Amino acid sequence: MPSCGLPPTDGNQSTHMRAYRAPLEPGRGLAPLLGGFRAALTVACVASIALGCSGGLSPAGSSANVAAGNAGAQNPRLVPTATIRELMDDVVDPSADGLWGSVGVVRTRSSTIHRAPRTAEEWASVRRQAITLAESANLLIIEPRRATPKGTLAGEGELSPEEIDERIAANRVAFEELAVNLRNVAQKALEAIDRRNSEELLEVGGEIDVACEACHTIFWYPDQAARKSSK
Repeated sequence: MPSCGLPPTDGNQSTHMRAYRAPLEPGRGLAPLLGGFRAALTVACVASIALGCSGGLSPAGSSANVAAGNAGAQNPRLVPTATIRELMDDVVDPSADGLWGSVGVVRTRSSTIHRAPRTAEEWASVRRQAITLAESANLLIIEPRRATPKGTLAGEGELSPEEIDERIAANRVAFEELAVNLRNVAQKALEAIDRRNSEELLEVGGEIDVACEACHTIFWYPDQAARKSSK
């Protein structure tokens, strides 16, 4: 999986849309390596998104949100092929990393370099990433989609694949609205790109990070969020 930027080296200080994230190891879960911008992400901000979407989460096995989530019949021609994990690795993460890596500020001891698309080709390339990210949120909503491929082991601090599936099923409305939130911020990135406004794109990058983490800390590793909130 592509990284979203380079970590600062000795003597350099780098600011990007998102902190560096190392590739995940095969067989591991989705828990990211937290640092930089993400370390500054507050649990309160994530929780406010979740509560705004769902009015609070239902325990696994609750039928209230499941029924509400199934109220709108899905087109039977829409049949998922990939798991959520595979969509994250192959579609969501690469497109988000492309946006995060497109703009930033690199400060060295002698100079400050502003990274941004310059040519029409570079803007077109970043635009493709924004479109892909926005449409990937629609793919996440298609049911029934399992969390991970069979045999995937939970990473440290993560729920098991079965627990994730149960949590999503019990809180389907919240899951879908978090996906819609990701789509909305990706569309904001697309609008910034169409205006060729790199500063606005930089700001939206932080919103994309929050949108991603909001879903992860609710459905993938809620215990980590609980530990952070208690500190």
